[in-house]
Amino acid sequence: MRLRFTKMQGAGNDFVVLDATAAPLPLGPALLRRLGDRRFGVGADQILVVERSRTPGVDFRYRIFNGASGEEVEHCGNGARCFARFVRDRGLTDQDRVRVETVNRRLELALQPDGRVTVDMGEPAFEPAALPFDPTGLTARRVGDFALWPIELPGASRSPVEVAVLSMGNPHAVLRVDEVDSAPVAELGPLLEGHARFARRVNVGFLQVLSRGAVRLRVYERDAGETLACGTGACAAVVAGIRLGWLDATVDVHTRGGLLTIAWPGPGTSVRMTGPAETVFEGEIELPEALAAGAGAPA
Repeated sequence: MRLRFTKMQGAGNDFVVLDATAAPLPLGPALLRRLGDRRFGVGADQILVVERSRTPGVDFRYRIFNGASGEEVEHCGNGARCFARFVRDRGLTDQDRVRVETVNRRLELALQPDGRVTVDMGEPAFEPAALPFDPTGLTARRVGDFALWPIELPGASRSPVEVAVLSMGNPHAVLRVDEVDSAPVAELGPLLEGHARFARRVNVGFLQVLSRGAVRLRVYERDAGETLACGTGACAAVVAGIRLGWLDATVDVHTRGGLLTIAWPGPGTSVRMTGPAETVFEGEIELPEALAAGAGAPA
């Protein structure tokens, strides 16, 4: 089978975008993994599938699949920006503001005159059950009304580690480090990602505070490993930094893939993320029919 695709990137986080607005696509885990494979497929951190909305007052629906595992995931901020650029550039909408539903929330996306895209990422959730995170037996260090949790990592060079935990529609653990370039991301990232206290695993952010308005960040993502940028990870890191008194309400986040600007007025309000979204190339790929056999259409 031949499948048309668009390759996009947002701050170095890369995506294969598929248009399923005209007809459903036979997307099963094996086919999605092939698309995400950097040797045998197109290669991407995530696969984004654009669909027609099923809800009045919402413009589109889109689904997000991990490029390595083929599993559906809840949220991707860099992907949301690429989604907005895709539907506008492909003529699927002529609006500068787009409302979209994902598997677990609705987003509002705004295309800016300078080509960047602002995403209303929704409110962060702080209850351990929202991730989910199991704090049983742990004694948190409180900074105001916010908790830093000590996580034991047997055999690690640094244990326990103190993390802030929160959800941006997907689970995040944020760890402050002195210098991101020398941070043990490759060692601690997988140990935290798969830790038993995170029942659905967790994205791990390594945060270096430069000033009250600027940080550097590396993120070890679930199933993907370290990526050049993570939009929800940038939001989670800034929100944690604000709650802990380290940061002001608007922060420039310097990732290895580019600059993201995160704004959060405080509890009870949405996080807004602004950053780039670019098309890399378009094409077609020939895929074995067996990969689509029995896959059915996305639900």
